[in-house]
Amino acid sequence: MKKKTLSLLAILLFVGVVLAACGGGDENDADGASDTEESVTLRLAENHPEDYPTTIGDKEFARLVEEKTDGRYNIEVYAGGQLGEESEILEQLQLGTIELARVNAIPLTQFSDQIGVLSMPYLFDDPDEKWEKLNGEVGQELLGTLDGSGLKGLAFYDSGERSFYNSVRPVSTPEDMKGLQIRVQSSDLAIAIVESLGASATPMEYGEVYSALQTGVIDGAENNFPSYYTAGHYEVTPYFTVNGYQGTPEVLLASQSIWDDLSEEDRQAFSEAAMESVEVQRQAWAELTEEAREAVVEAGSELTEVEDISAWRDAVQPVYDRFGEQYADWIEKLTQ
Repeated sequence: MKKKTLSLLAILLFVGVVLAACGGGDENDADGASDTEESVTLRLAENHPEDYPTTIGDKEFARLVEEKTDGRYNIEVYAGGQLGEESEILEQLQLGTIELARVNAIPLTQFSDQIGVLSMPYLFDDPDEKWEKLNGEVGQELLGTLDGSGLKGLAFYDSGERSFYNSVRPVSTPEDMKGLQIRVQSSDLAIAIVESLGASATPMEYGEVYSALQTGVIDGAENNFPSYYTAGHYEVTPYFTVNGYQGTPEVLLASQSIWDDLSEEDRQAFSEAAMESVEVQRQAWAELTEEAREAVVEAGSELTEVEDISAWRDAVQPVYDRFGEQYADWIEKLTQ
């Protein structure tokens, strides 16, 4: 009796193995495809808040990647600097401990000095020309100058156009800049631009600017509308000159190590997702800019619109004489 029981058990076990091998059971669908394959989760580092335009672009990129890879890749966006400051993020990207990030193009000049061309003043005639180039072959070629640094450039994001503002007087021409003390970022290029316009450049940490403006240590600064508004600078510097002298973009990046691990098909999906997310990011930036502009006007800021930038472009020619040679080829590619 015991032998018969053991034989029956063996038969049942054998049948179970055969059914599993043939695709039976609840873990497979009607076509025999497995439902248990897990997606790969990647992290994307973002220093701006959840509702900021670059974060909105990041999230659209993440959505499109998941869609285009049929769920094989899931990207989690860590906003608000949760994964560190830009310098830390770049280091982690190179090491492959973080897979994706959004950073400004300025710190990328330590890995590709050519990308610094995007900070040259009055480089483009208008934003349409700028984005036609950045979203095209030239833009991809420029991102390609990061190759070999452990970073893979995917797309450019909008960070607006920077203009000057001050507490002394309306400024409509370069001559009106003379004698003004303007805060700048700590870089030779930033200092040279302001000095070429006849103003005095004062390098200063961003967090110190409001009190310096309030106390008269400096007369003005430069930035885009959203920063002018959110930092409260409009409260102490009511004269804003709308002339978009500089528009260094943001960059969406991947770690080279994760990029090398992707199949050719998935690389294509990531590239397409990055470029398609640009439109959503730029729309979010345009909306934020308009909201900030309306808010500062309502608060009493006086805007001076500069329609013809010819005189301003002529005034910064010394900057091109000093820095332009190293960017000559890129300036031609981006402006022709």
